[in-house]
Amino acid sequence: MAILTNNVSPSFKAEMKNLPPVAVIIVTHNSKHVIGHCLQSLIDTGYTNLSIIITDSGSSDTNYLTELRKQFSFHLIKEKNIGFSRANNLGYHSIAPETEYIVFLNPDAFPEPDTFYFAVNILMNNPEIGCLTGKLLAFDQTRLQPTDLFDSTGIFRKWYGQWYDRGQGERDMGQYQEPCDVPAICGAFMFFQRQTLDEIMIHNAVFHPIFFLYKEDIELCLRVRKAGWRLVYHPALKIFHCRGWQKKRSDIPYELKKLSAKNEILLYRLHPSPYIIWALFKYLLVYLFSL
Repeated sequence: MAILTNNVSPSFKAEMKNLPPVAVIIVTHNSKHVIGHCLQSLIDTGYTNLSIIITDSGSSDTNYLTELRKQFSFHLIKEKNIGFSRANNLGYHSIAPETEYIVFLNPDAFPEPDTFYFAVNILMNNPEIGCLTGKLLAFDQTRLQPTDLFDSTGIFRKWYGQWYDRGQGERDMGQYQEPCDVPAICGAFMFFQRQTLDEIMIHNAVFHPIFFLYKEDIELCLRVRKAGWRLVYHPALKIFHCRGWQKKRSDIPYELKKLSAKNEILLYRLHPSPYIIWALFKYLLVYLFSL
């Protein structure tokens, strides 16, 4: 990879008016307590050639978004609760045709100021990379402050088939400091080349519409890799992520655990693999014992 530094050069920042357009797509659902921080973090990047699209998927009250439009500039799409995948797809189809880079960003994720400069610089110098992610660090939503724990440094798969976020729950002691290719990327922050997404769309959609919530990011990443694009983790990109941080599995509602397990089976129906044995076993554990 061409970019291994943790600093964006002043000359590169000085050229920001000539940088390619970036569109950020955010899906909200009752996200009142975090979306303002997310939008402010985007403004704080200083990246001027930036557009923001928010798709609200069935919030019980959208007045908070109306109020935010007095402070921030963004295109708003209001829908019923159509799910994460379809809401992101609506956002994607509303971006300007000249947009070169697309960011899928959760409303509870806050990029650090230099993150977009790093990402664009890396992708401009490494056109074979389809999507970038960075160092996702846990953020305490209650106290509105970062923790010293990792949330994700890419999604990996254990030998028997379980997907997991590398480093999750570990204290940041300086590990994961080398850029590397990863099997999949957490949907909280995905920095794509538009060319990649246009190439791998299915049913005119980026995220497979069969997924309402959970595993849609992994399915998308599998398509990206099958098309020959690289998925890369780079520690120079730094993003804070709330994720409710972090519920015990016993506190997660049964229906959500069941949906996640069901979607893992769907994943391997779309991408046939012996790992479906693990997915079926996991579904049985959830269905029978709510594990």
